[in-house]
Amino acid sequence: MGGHGGGLGEPVDSWPKKLLLGAAVLYMAIVVLIPFFNVFFQAFAKGFIAFLEHCADPDFLHALKMTLLLAITTVPLNTVFGTIAAINLTRNEFPGKVFLMSLLDLPFSISPVVTGLMLTLLYGRTGWFAELLRATGLNVVFAFTGMALATMFVTLPFVVRELIPILENMDLSQEEAARTLGANDWQVFWNVTLPNIRWGLLYGVILCNARAMGEFGAVSVISGNIIGKTQTLTLFVESAYKEYNTEAAFAAAVLLSLLALGTLAIKDKVEQAAAAEAAK
Repeated sequence: MGGHGGGLGEPVDSWPKKLLLGAAVLYMAIVVLIPFFNVFFQAFAKGFIAFLEHCADPDFLHALKMTLLLAITTVPLNTVFGTIAAINLTRNEFPGKVFLMSLLDLPFSISPVVTGLMLTLLYGRTGWFAELLRATGLNVVFAFTGMALATMFVTLPFVVRELIPILENMDLSQEEAARTLGANDWQVFWNVTLPNIRWGLLYGVILCNARAMGEFGAVSVISGNIIGKTQTLTLFVESAYKEYNTEAAFAAAVLLSLLALGTLAIKDKVEQAAAAEAAK
C-alpha cells in the first residue's frame, strides 16, 4: 500500500530545485486543480438555489440512485472474490497459476468500451446466451444486471491486487500456530489472517468503490444510457452537457467530485492508520 512521504526530504534551497518544484506545481494546477475548481465555479454560477433545483431533478436523483446501487452491489462481491482469490493464489501452487494471476490484470488493459461491447455481444439478442436469457426472462443488456456485470469486470482487480503482496510477505507461523491449537480455517482467517490484511483490504475496497462510482465506458455501452432507467451520474453528466444543460451537468459533476474527495479522505485516514500501526 502506498504511503505518504516522511519529513526527511531535502530542503528546496537551490534554483534548480525551485524551478522543478514550480514546474510540478504549475503542471498540477493546469491539469488537476484549475479544472477541478472550475467544476464547482460553474455549478454554483447561478447560485446555490439553482444548484439545489438541479439536484432535485428526478432524472438526477435516479442517476444518483443507480450509481449508489452499482457500488453497493459490485464492491461487496469483488471484495469477497478478491479476498478468496488472493488467499488461494498465495497459499497454493498449481499449474497455470502465473497465467491466472495475469488474467486478473485483464480489466486494467482492456478498454472499458471494449468491455461493454464484449458483454453486449455475449448477452445481447443475438449473443451466445440469448436463448437462455429469453427462456428465463432475464434482461442483461440495457438493464441493471448488465451494468452490474460491466462494473464488476472493471473493478475486479483492485482488492485482489492489494492483498496478494501483503499475503506473500505475511509470516505464516501465526496461522500454523492457530491450526496447531485446533482452530479451523474460518477461525484462522477471522482471528489471524484478517487482522494482518485489514488495511490492505480496506484500501482495495476504497479503490474498488471509487472506480465503481466513476465508471463510464463499459456502463455506457451495455446500459444504452436510457434516461430515468439505466443512467448513472457519469452518464447523466454526458447527456446533460450534450443537451446544453450545462448547469445540471456541472451539478452532477460536483456531486461526483464530492464523492471522490470523500474517498480520498478515507484513503488518507487508512494510510495514516496503517503507517502508525507499522511504526509501533
